[in-house]
Amino acid sequence: MKILVPVKRVVDYNVKVRVKADGTGVETANVKFSMNPFDEIAVEEAVRLKEAGKASEIVAVSIGPATAQETLRTALAMGADRAILVQTDAETQPLAVAKLLKALVDKEQPQIVLLGKQAIDDDCNQTGQMLAALLGWPQGTFASKVVPGDGVLTVTREIDGGLETVELTLPAVVTTDLRLNEPRYASLPNIMKAKKKPLDTVTPDSQGVDMAPRLKTLKVVEPAKRKAGVKIADVATLVDKLKNEARVI
Repeated sequence: MKILVPVKRVVDYNVKVRVKADGTGVETANVKFSMNPFDEIAVEEAVRLKEAGKASEIVAVSIGPATAQETLRTALAMGADRAILVQTDAETQPLAVAKLLKALVDKEQPQIVLLGKQAIDDDCNQTGQMLAALLGWPQGTFASKVVPGDGVLTVTREIDGGLETVELTLPAVVTTDLRLNEPRYASLPNIMKAKKKPLDTVTPDSQGVDMAPRLKTLKVVEPAKRKAGVKIADVATLVDKLKNEARVI
């Protein structure tokens, strides 16, 4: 069973994001980048499935600039077998990414596409669902547990009311949630081995996909700063403020 794992290069989650002075986006110059945390969970789950003898090959895929090779090398160091970079300097938006992934799925013929539920830079939470729709495959989103069976995949999903378990007929698309696993740290020997693993580079044009953005960012602003709290003398004052100032009761 082959698993395709898309990974995205994003601003590291430990970095304090700063908005550009002109409001056109966030500052990315001299900023640390890393693999999207949800995609890291997807890579870890794919590696665990391979270690359990349920998968034969893991192919990591990334769409972005040449520097995204670093993210793919991280996936290779974690246990992926080979990688594909769809190199483009254009802005990546969910629909175009889903179309590119569909083109790669048609070529690679994996049984599972395993990816993070969302990227922490745009928080769209759309790519996995769009890909499943384009492929006509069943999907298991927000997965907190994945159990492979004979031609099926049992996925436990996190929903507002608790947990939901669905059985998907393979091939299928699965998006990962935080509680699925805890990603491993790549060891130094594996980091060195990853440098020799195959990494192919293709372009969106070679896959027949138009990367032209369909969404336009009008303005980016920082969240409003929280106001300082106040101390109150008694319960009556609290009720008065909640009723007349906050207007929540």
